[in-house]
Amino acid sequence: MGDAIHHRGPDGEGSFIDHEIGFYHKRLSIIDLQTGHQPMIDEEYVIVFNGEIYNYLELRQELVQKGYVFRTHSDTEVILKMYQAYGEEAISKLNGMFAFLLYNKRSKTLIAARDHFGIKPLYVYQDNNKIAFASEIKAILAHPEIKASLNQKALNEYLTFQFILHENTLFKGIEKILPGHYQVWDLKEKTSITKKYWQPNFKIDKYHTQEFFVYELQRLLEDTVKIQLRSDVPLGTYLSGGMDSSLVTILASRHLPQGLKTFTGAFREGLQYDETRYAKIVAEGCNAEMFKIYPTELEFIDLLPRLIYHMDEPVVGPGLFPQYMVSKIASENVKVVLGGQGGDEIFGGYTRYLVAYLEQALKGAIYETNDEGEHIVSLQSILPNLSTIKQYVPMMQQFWKKEVFEPMDRRYFHLIDRSESALELYTPEFRGQYCRDTIFESFQKVFNHPDTRSYFNKMTHFDMFGSLPGLLHVEDRVSMAVSLESRVPLLDKRIVDLISSITASMKFKGAEMKYIFKRAAKNILPKPILDRKDKMGFPVPLHQWAKNGAGDFFKDVLLSKQCRERGIFDMKQMEQLIDKERAFGRSLWGALCIELWFQKFIDN
Repeated sequence: MGDAIHHRGPDGEGSFIDHEIGFYHKRLSIIDLQTGHQPMIDEEYVIVFNGEIYNYLELRQELVQKGYVFRTHSDTEVILKMYQAYGEEAISKLNGMFAFLLYNKRSKTLIAARDHFGIKPLYVYQDNNKIAFASEIKAILAHPEIKASLNQKALNEYLTFQFILHENTLFKGIEKILPGHYQVWDLKEKTSITKKYWQPNFKIDKYHTQEFFVYELQRLLEDTVKIQLRSDVPLGTYLSGGMDSSLVTILASRHLPQGLKTFTGAFREGLQYDETRYAKIVAEGCNAEMFKIYPTELEFIDLLPRLIYHMDEPVVGPGLFPQYMVSKIASENVKVVLGGQGGDEIFGGYTRYLVAYLEQALKGAIYETNDEGEHIVSLQSILPNLSTIKQYVPMMQQFWKKEVFEPMDRRYFHLIDRSESALELYTPEFRGQYCRDTIFESFQKVFNHPDTRSYFNKMTHFDMFGSLPGLLHVEDRVSMAVSLESRVPLLDKRIVDLISSITASMKFKGAEMKYIFKRAAKNILPKPILDRKDKMGFPVPLHQWAKNGAGDFFKDVLLSKQCRERGIFDMKQMEQLIDKERAFGRSLWGALCIELWFQKFIDN
């Protein structure tokens, strides 16, 4: 099981066995290279831990003042001592990315905890004889008594969203420990309880001004980048040229006078796939060394089956491939990299928010109503920002084909539902067991959070706990596949607590995406970056490759004897898709992921 995730920690390894309990740890050394080995044992406590605790120095000082004595300089020991001092309350005091198992030898209890946003993965399998945890599913499947089998409900969700909701995975019997949760296991009684220790608090602060929130956000952005630069090994940043990664890069450069390395990827198939001109502005502005990579069609063909293995499950979007290539070049130059993941979900950066509110504004103007009880966006206020959605006209045409002016949850579900075009690829037998209503009910449980009264907060909350975990899944796997630690400073619980307390009318003023973030970044980002309207999100020229050499690869996978005999796909529809996939379409990508997943994990 440990060998299956050697790539996550090639610097060291260790084990602990106590009768029926066994821990194995693979270490990627970042903090305290000499004495931070794991499993770490302190009296009756044992811990295995993946991640970083960014406020460990402050917590350590707090514990020293309480009389605790440390024998290492690692953040791992800080978790152990924090638990001794505060019990389960210690988890909510940690600021970082983490997944850990903490075992009490005396009481025979085990705590399995995961960070606030699910930046670091943690999976669990349980049957009548055993419980198995791991950072990646492939390690659980390495157990000789655990076999891979399909979770049909999860596959239906993947077809709908290209991610899987709640604790489910594509493997029957294997679940995720959810972000912001931990489990407590009584190993004597063989019972467990799951607890939620954190979620965004949408208790609205109506007393402070916009100037106050902008100032607080600036302060937190500067602090989160500063503490996430704590490392005993070289660091760099991902730099796409978008606002989020540019801000992280500029703030990081202020604390690294010896110079910063940045890593950027693009494709040579056209300017719509290349943001390097923006990344160059930022890199030159902060005197950073810029590394660029241009992944190719042949590399995609060669790497995709291996990447599906690293992912464990089909994933969100083909951006997986260029992200891996950028991580690979980064790993050849540094050991830790900071990026801008999470900014769109926290600050409201997706164009679909604007499309959703355009419909709300039309509805309010026509019927003289307001579903939210306050005018967050009116038809008059939204007009100046409509030019930013002209490239999304095809999406709007599809969106307005369905029942306009339905309830908010139903309308947002239509905006993110990818199943209509995807289901055409499947056989009538497969489509017969697909139930959109069941999936919509699962979606509603996340979207209709009782504390989110505004449409904007409902959308961002869903994306934070629905789609963001899928993006973080990719972030973790592509970096760990090349033994690189990836940090995401914008996903700091202090920032989310601040943003969730701001009124939606202030966060989405005039339907301007990332309104508060832009005000906080105004004096940090270069004007060409701040004024960008061509949001890209690492697009991949998949439809162009399908017409070139990669088309044969797609046919080898999707029209193969294996695939035909599986009886899932309609081969006639599949042939047409390979020849006619639209620009930036996701149907071909989803089909590739699913079939390669079956080949890697089910067919073995």
